[in-house]
Amino acid sequence: MNRTALVERKTAETAIRVELALEGGATSAISTPVPFLDHMLELFAFHSGFTLAVKASGDTEIDDHHTVEDLGIALGQPLRQALGDKAGIARYGFFLMPMDETLATVSLDISGRALYRYSGPEIRGKSGTFDTELVHEFLRAFAANAGLTLHVLVQYGDNLHHILEAIFKA
Repeated sequence: MNRTALVERKTAETAIRVELALEGGATSAISTPVPFLDHMLELFAFHSGFTLAVKASGDTEIDDHHTVEDLGIALGQPLRQALGDKAGIARYGFFLMPMDETLATVSLDISGRALYRYSGPEIRGKSGTFDTELVHEFLRAFAANAGLTLHVLVQYGDNLHHILEAIFKA
C-alpha cells in the first residue's frame, strides 16, 4: 500500500506544508516556529510509525495560537487522505502510556465523525515558552480534520511536559 498525502495550507497568519506516509518507518523532519510542538510532532511520528515532514511559518510574534491550531488542521487533513477508504485498518484503537509520574490513555475511533474530548489535570501553564493550553486547540483541529473521535484521559500527572509527552506518544 502507498498511503501517503501532502497538504499545503496558507492563511493570512500561517503557511504550512505537511507530507505524511502511514507506512514510512517512524521518521520525521519537523520545522516550525514552535520548538515545543516540533518535539511533540517528532514523538508522534516516531511512536505512530509514520513518516512525517512538516514545514511551517506563522505569526508567532503575536503568539503561537494560529500556528498551533493550523498545524492541527494541516496534520489532520493528510491523515484523512492517506487513510483513504480505510481498508485493512482497525477502526478502533487505544494506548495506555506511562510517562514518569504521568499515566495517559488515548482512545480513538476512525469513524469520520469528529470529536475531541479531554479529561484529566488542567493543562494550563508553560513548558519552556509554549502555552500548554494550546494543545487542546491542536488536538481539536487535528481530530476535526482527520475525522477522528479522539478521547484523551490523563489519569494522573504533575509535570506538564510529561503529561503532554504522554498524550502525543499515545
